Amino acid sequence: MIRPLTMSDRGAVLDLVRATGFFRPDEIVIAEELIDASLGHPEQKDYENVVVEAEDGHVAGYLTWGSTPLTHGTFDLYWMAVNPADQGRGFGRQLMRWLEAKVAGLDGRMIIIETSSTPRYESTRRFYLDQDYREVARIPDFYQPGDDRVIYMKRLK
Repeated sequence: MIRPLTMSDRGAVLDLVRATGFFRPDEIVIAEELIDASLGHPEQKDYENVVVEAEDGHVAGYLTWGSTPLTHGTFDLYWMAVNPADQGRGFGRQLMRWLEAKVAGLDGRMIIIETSSTPRYESTRRFYLDQDYREVARIPDFYQPGDDRVIYMKRLK
């Protein structure tokens, strides 16, 4: 089941973000800020968070997304993480399908995703390609020397 993130999910989501081993401490702070922005100010629509629950009700993953400022019909997938214990069970695919349906329902044209080029993110990049996203840009040394910003896109219409 995919549903909006609630305050009671906050700790579980931050725990799973830490457990992935993908995010640096400063990145986790940003994830926490985005979660708190949406929980503390539900009227804002810059960042929306959803969680996917496993069969037993625990939070297996989450996604932060929103409309890209100054565009018409473009949306960003900002953050997505699945608990390592739940990876390989389809929760990431469920989140992606949910996002695509939600964006299409808002007359969205495309979804943009950005990630790192480091070997640690190889499985992430492969996952996006498997979901029919395509690499459309790469900015060399963006995050730091040797770590490119890789941008993926999927057209919905």
